[in-house]
Amino acid sequence: MAEKFSSVWTRSPRPARTSGLGREQIVAAALELLDAEGLEALSMRKLGARLNAGATSLYWHVANKHELLELVLDEFWGYVEVPEPEHKPWREVVTTFVYSLRVTMLEHPWVGGLIGQMPMVGPKAFELSDRLRRAFVQAGFTGLDIYLASGMVISFVLGQVLPEISLRRVSDGPDWEYDSAMATLEQVAPDYPEMLRDYREYMPTEPDTARMVAYDFGLLCVLDGLEARLRAARSQEPAREVR
Repeated sequence: MAEKFSSVWTRSPRPARTSGLGREQIVAAALELLDAEGLEALSMRKLGARLNAGATSLYWHVANKHELLELVLDEFWGYVEVPEPEHKPWREVVTTFVYSLRVTMLEHPWVGGLIGQMPMVGPKAFELSDRLRRAFVQAGFTGLDIYLASGMVISFVLGQVLPEISLRRVSDGPDWEYDSAMATLEQVAPDYPEMLRDYREYMPTEPDTARMVAYDFGLLCVLDGLEARLRAARSQEPAREVR
């Protein structure tokens, strides 16, 4: 049986009690803890200790950890920049969003454990989603295609950034040393000399540069593909009668 859907956003924030502790302070402290120690370290007990508050004070504002994570995830979406689509071309709006989301995810890598696991139903998430929606409407998308285009753009970012977050976590840093990585590749892939040659010749030696080259290329492919679909849709529209 499917689990019943519920959300912390279905009710208004409760007023602070005599301690003065409110939802905003709880969320801010949770974000600090997540940035410092990661998702696995977050617990209501540890958060209460950071706030010098008992569990009762926390549960007055959030029923459980799931609700707390909903709140911090929405706060995360508020950090991501999406320009007002009425003031910018749609490609510029999407490009700004894509680069801002990447930077924000790398600054708050714990979010990789929440995106896709929790719905985007908070006010800041809806504001972001609506700006993307309006950008694609301005571009000329209609109906379901508006939301499919928006979803594809977000999927592109997640597909690029989530593996990068995982790599940084397992390697205890942003990168492996280039020369040792190449030496290992030459040992394990001697049957693929063309690929090894291409890798040495074309790939940037700085991992951050290589990632940005790949990111730029992927984004251009996404934008050009969306634009091609718009052109194809327009070409199939019935010609207007000339009077």
